Amino acid sequence: MAFATVNPATGKLEASFDEHTPDEVEAKLEMASRTFASYRRTSLAERATWMRAAADLYDAEQPEIARILTSEMGKTYASAKGEVAKCAMCMRFFAEHAEGFLSEEKVDSSASSASIRYEPLGAVLAIMPWNFPLWQVIRFAAPALMAGNVGLLKHASNVPQAAILIEDVFRRAGFPDGAFSSLLVSSGEVAGIIADERVAAVTLTGSEAAGRSVAAAAGRALKKCVLELGGSDPFLVLPSADLERAVGVGVQARVQNNGQSCIAAKRFVVVDAVADTFIGRFVDAMAKLNVGDPMDPGTDVGPLVSESQRAEIAAQVDDARAKGAEVACGGEVVDGDGWFYRPTVLCGVTPEMRVFGEEVFGPVAIVERVADIDEAIAVANRTTFGLGSSVWATEEDEQRRCIEGIDAGMVFVNAMVASTPELPFGGIKHSGYGRELSSLGIKEFCNAKSVWIA
Repeated sequence: MAFATVNPATGKLEASFDEHTPDEVEAKLEMASRTFASYRRTSLAERATWMRAAADLYDAEQPEIARILTSEMGKTYASAKGEVAKCAMCMRFFAEHAEGFLSEEKVDSSASSASIRYEPLGAVLAIMPWNFPLWQVIRFAAPALMAGNVGLLKHASNVPQAAILIEDVFRRAGFPDGAFSSLLVSSGEVAGIIADERVAAVTLTGSEAAGRSVAAAAGRALKKCVLELGGSDPFLVLPSADLERAVGVGVQARVQNNGQSCIAAKRFVVVDAVADTFIGRFVDAMAKLNVGDPMDPGTDVGPLVSESQRAEIAAQVDDARAKGAEVACGGEVVDGDGWFYRPTVLCGVTPEMRVFGEEVFGPVAIVERVADIDEAIAVANRTTFGLGSSVWATEEDEQRRCIEGIDAGMVFVNAMVASTPELPFGGIKHSGYGRELSSLGIKEFCNAKSVWIA
């Protein structure tokens, strides 16, 4: 298969690359294995030097890298520049903190000495999606490489330039050849690579279906895996909420990355006491968003990543409309070149509609009115997903009840859900398992070795 950059704003092919041959894949696997044998012995100071150098390259080359991200998946240029900067920040964070996170832990015991050592596992295969072509990879790669592992990347087929770029930056920053390699291979090749004895573990960010497939392959091979899957994140607006801020952040939380984010707010659960005011302002703000060229600084929402992705969003909205949902704004394809869709708000969603249980991966918000905080928490938990959640309340009791009551890997109060290096990132239920980032994330691909000296 060909790996291609098709610009979502124009629908035109911009670049294509051949799939790696079996011999090329074999060479990369063998190099990763050989490199790990020596790389694991490098000092944390050496790794930190290379990691900071890679961060410097991202900063220096930010404009051109951002243009690649925009051309490959359609995010706004401003968002793309922010993604590049965030990657550099994350790399510096782990360069600074890895030594502390991985330091040997002394344990009180009856032994003369007892401790826990954290040692790298080997080559980790990362299967990554297109929506954050750089960030999804770096939030795995920065901690994994700092821990002494080596990385193998199977990126989405529609972002090949990003995949090639990431490998190139690590190489130019000074990391040894084989410390990080991109594999241009189809999804059909993944199970065989996971089974290869030179691969120690696997991490996936992707759909629930992809997670099931990768987990099954990793299980057959008895290998550690981390899964960060989909989400249908609730955004709770409670009686004490600052409505002006909740509306402004709510719009941003729904249309970030053109609505294509696992942690985007997708279900807006609003208590009756403030529902009329919030919903009116929210619909008005969504309707006023500027949809257009992602390179234009005045654009709020760019195109969806592909024609098929736009068709999927349109089908979900049309299904809801046909079954009685109110389309408060949007609900239509934008005519012309590219794969644009109007920001949309759906009210009156019921269980027979697809959007009730499916993740909606585009600029479509579902708004539901509830009687009180108890019903709000119940609705928030009425999903098979459990990734993030956002709670809007100024009263501490309302905040506490939501923090304790919501089933999710993350609860953000009076803020939109975000991934940040100092906090663990991940979900529960069908949103996956394991954690990225923070001290927990860097240890996911380490052997926690117990040491007992009598």
